[in-house]
Amino acid sequence: MKLNIVPARTGMLWVKLGIRTFFRQPLALAGLFFMFMAVMTVASQIPFIGTALAMALLPAATLGLMVATREATDGRFPMPFVLLAAFRAGRQQARAMLVLGALYALGFLLAMGASWLMDGGSFASVYLGGVTPTREMMVEPAFQAAMWIFIGLHLPLSLMFWHAPALVHWHGLPPVKSLFFSLVACFRNFWAFALFGVMWLAVLVLVVAGVTTLAALLGKPELAGDFLFPVLLLTASMFFTSLYFTFRDSFEPPPEAAPGTTPQAAP
Repeated sequence: MKLNIVPARTGMLWVKLGIRTFFRQPLALAGLFFMFMAVMTVASQIPFIGTALAMALLPAATLGLMVATREATDGRFPMPFVLLAAFRAGRQQARAMLVLGALYALGFLLAMGASWLMDGGSFASVYLGGVTPTREMMVEPAFQAAMWIFIGLHLPLSLMFWHAPALVHWHGLPPVKSLFFSLVACFRNFWAFALFGVMWLAVLVLVVAGVTTLAALLGKPELAGDFLFPVLLLTASMFFTSLYFTFRDSFEPPPEAAPGTTPQAAP
């Protein structure tokens, strides 16, 4: 396995490819993303273990969306079973993906626990959707400190898991090794990923501005609230579509597989 070092402008290309590929199969990719969100939401509602279970499923679910993107890129219609790709490539890979999910859940809970120690759980309650934030709550020093502690711990966790599910699935790496190579790839292509993040932030700002402006032009500003959430979900679906391209361009494909193919059992 060889790491590719890409120029910074590739980050913009990843965003373009994600949006373009989404519109090749908008119904399929949006539907799969909504299924992904539904599974995560239902899992998170299970008493006591819901949050941990949802986080443990996240790497496998993210991989499923990446496999769906690859299918769309190759001109195929991604079917719902691609979301189970992590568990259909053999027992060994399924076990590795479960280990990866457990490690992510543990890291997430540790980061959330560290923030809990700072403000008694106020930030955690807001982040997990149990409490609606108020202005007074958000300006409290303890709340802000808890937020930055969580961000500081969760950012490296996200980088470690950025490519890890794909490396386990397509390159057959063991979980811990995949985390290491994922982190290295993100740092070695820092400027491409930085531009990738900036571009998606710009897209988000344009989407919000576009929806609110359109509602104002129609003379019904209250429509902005009705349309903004579904439009943001579609934008998030495009973001997840673009993740496949960040992986594809950061690593050379396995020698026994041509670009765009899977060396393991078909997902």
